[in-house]
Amino acid sequence: MHHDLQTVRIARKSIEATGIYTFELIDPKGDLLPPFSAGAHIDVHISPGLIRQYSLCGNPAERHRYQIAVLRDPDSRGGSRAMHDDVHEGQEIQISTPRNCFPLVRETQPSLLLAGGIGVTPILCMAEHLNQIGAEFDMHYLTRSRDRTAFYDRLAQSPFASRVTFHHDDGPTSQHLDIPALLERFNGNANLYMCGPGGFLTFVRNTATRLGWADESVHFEYFSAGAQASNVGMEFEVKLASTGMTYAIPPDKSVVDVLASHGVAIPTSCEQGVCGTCLTRVLEGEPEHRDYYLSAEEQAKNDRFLPCCSRAKSRLLVLDM
Repeated sequence: MHHDLQTVRIARKSIEATGIYTFELIDPKGDLLPPFSAGAHIDVHISPGLIRQYSLCGNPAERHRYQIAVLRDPDSRGGSRAMHDDVHEGQEIQISTPRNCFPLVRETQPSLLLAGGIGVTPILCMAEHLNQIGAEFDMHYLTRSRDRTAFYDRLAQSPFASRVTFHHDDGPTSQHLDIPALLERFNGNANLYMCGPGGFLTFVRNTATRLGWADESVHFEYFSAGAQASNVGMEFEVKLASTGMTYAIPPDKSVVDVLASHGVAIPTSCEQGVCGTCLTRVLEGEPEHRDYYLSAEEQAKNDRFLPCCSRAKSRLLVLDM
């Protein structure tokens, strides 16, 4: 997996917004970097065993540098904290070649771009690309406040500034985004692209489905998937309702891992709490949710959890399996 690593130098590290740094990465020999398309990300090998994915937010036409932006996550397992505190300008670091799991499709059709918080990184890149090819698009960008809005100036001063609307949680309600009305207006002829926190995406996806959007027109990527998917926590026990068997889950192993080692297979796909493949009903006990799949309301019910990443607040969880 590591055969495609390359060393880059951090040419610039700058404060982009409150809690957010941008990094400009260049080839140490001054060569061009591998090409990428809007929506792509790279793996950054921050230190041995610490690998994080960051979306490229530079212009794909610029081959001499990559740009990434990193939010300091208070629940960081070390990735964003290390990028903020331990990684410095001038330093060399290893990255993978860019991969794109969130590409633009049917670019000539109108696109509706929604960004929540640091989820702006791939969306910004899409907006710049769509503008370059003369495609029709609208971008809506939701943040907590103006000072936490990364790339505000870059967007506000861009040639497509008239297509970008900012929405700040702490601003007047008149500028808050009415997502159902927006999706209603674009339904039928646009592609929707969105990136942001799990609860936001779940709400938008559910709204789109309710309004009859076709699945193939709705594209999304969670940001910071895995930021909370660590398996560090207290030991607890899981009991299977069907067999009555109880298994101890140590701090460094997931429920999925422990059950698998005892021959109980739970289907998984992403293993970082994004896809929902392993969603399991909880009959008793209180889960500690670490996923990006369930909405905040669904998490609060505590009747389902994702055993690939989530843990328990109670000593025992009884699972419906």
